[in-house]
Amino acid sequence: MAFKHYNQNQLVLFPHTFDDLIPMDHPVRIVNEVLDKINISTLLDAYRKEGNPSYHPLMMLKVMVFAYMENIYSSRKIEKAMRENVLFMWLSNMNIADHNTIARFRSQKLQTAFKDVFTQVVLLLAEEGLITLKQIYTDGTKIEAQAGRYTFVWGKSIKTNKEKMLKQLEELWKYAQSIASDEDKDPEPPEFREINKEKIQKTVESINQKLKGSKIADKKGGAKAKAKLNYIRNNFEKNLDKYQQQEEILAERGSYSKTDTDATFMRMKEDHMKNGQLKPAYNTQISTENQFILNYTLHQTPADTNTLASHLENFKDNIGQEKFYEIESLTADAGYGSEENYELLEKLEIEAFVKYNTFDKEQDENYQSKNKTFSKEHLHYNQEKDFYVCPMGQRMEKTHESNKTTKTGFEQTLSHYKVKNCQGCPLRSMCHQSKENRSIERNHNLERHKELTRKRLKSEEGIEKRKKRCYDVEPVFANLKHNHHFKRFMLKSLKKVEIEFGLHALAHNLRKKVA
Repeated sequence: MAFKHYNQNQLVLFPHTFDDLIPMDHPVRIVNEVLDKINISTLLDAYRKEGNPSYHPLMMLKVMVFAYMENIYSSRKIEKAMRENVLFMWLSNMNIADHNTIARFRSQKLQTAFKDVFTQVVLLLAEEGLITLKQIYTDGTKIEAQAGRYTFVWGKSIKTNKEKMLKQLEELWKYAQSIASDEDKDPEPPEFREINKEKIQKTVESINQKLKGSKIADKKGGAKAKAKLNYIRNNFEKNLDKYQQQEEILAERGSYSKTDTDATFMRMKEDHMKNGQLKPAYNTQISTENQFILNYTLHQTPADTNTLASHLENFKDNIGQEKFYEIESLTADAGYGSEENYELLEKLEIEAFVKYNTFDKEQDENYQSKNKTFSKEHLHYNQEKDFYVCPMGQRMEKTHESNKTTKTGFEQTLSHYKVKNCQGCPLRSMCHQSKENRSIERNHNLERHKELTRKRLKSEEGIEKRKKRCYDVEPVFANLKHNHHFKRFMLKSLKKVEIEFGLHALAHNLRKKVA
């Protein structure tokens, strides 16, 4: 029988090199080639000049990015790969960093420099003609945080608990007032509207004096009242301090997790218990072109509507104003369709192919026929004289204007219209359910934007962009979550999860370039 020669102890005149073992078209060579072209000066600034020499930042960056391309996310597994995997040994030139060094590099050294690295790669892709940075598609998804799923703090619970504290104080004060002698009664009761330490101290002292000075306190539940007073004295101020700290962490949010205070509880489409419960998460926003990620941002608010302004501002800061103002259009789903976002895109001279919340319903013939006669969207409007006409032909005159401010501080102007007389109208029961004459409010600026958007989305270009959005931006999230198992962050805090998602985004772009 014939076999190929095999002798482990055989010496060779010219030893093998790792380069001989790696195909010329292997993805690891693309990582090496691309990252060799970028300027890492911002990454070098993260290192101190004194102390023991560190592993070269470029080597660490190459290893980290390639690890994410290979679905290796654990620092211990990356260390193992540097010891055992030929591809990593070639990339690191046989340097082996321990897992603590790898973890520190990812969470600390990359913190200020990674977005610059990512942007440089995006601009390289643009130079190669893989993207144009002119037609962008934006979408968001919620990714679960590395936090306890049941370690929650709710803003509404804090408010409720404060109200309960006020109620207990008020009830105890009323009891003390009822048993106090005439000379001890307060002519003016304290206002129990807002609780604070000073109010607690004064009220407790006042109640204490009344209970001490009352001869009938023991006969009317005085012992129980004193026990309540002691509980208030011992706990209320400490609880108030705790609630104040929690409110500072919450800021504008409605909830956070105790084990990752930057994470907000959001309703997820997928759930580990398959019951749609809230989980601590971050709202991840990306803009893509040809399935390449052009920009990414992470947000603590569940709604996509309020993320677009900061997302685009971040994009402009990263690629520079000159490149940013070359963007011609932005396509997104109805989650971004708000007056504020339409105004922003109009100001930036970016053509908005962004659905509003009722656009899809309007395409349904049944919806149209059902709501055509009586809905305010279909009432005739005389723009010249500024009045609407109700289904029976009555004029709905403008009564007044009002201003409304959104959570983000954007001011909206609403116009109000009202019919003079609905009595005896045969269509009243179908027209409206109000006991008074029918009135409507209209945001004319929003209606103007919706009309422009409707025309854009129904045009041939708009139909094409709506179709392309489904296979441009959405598959990117599907690829990251399902093919690369990125359904939950490994790191904690907003700054660190931004780096983690950024590594996934850069790895995705390089995989796409290889493909």
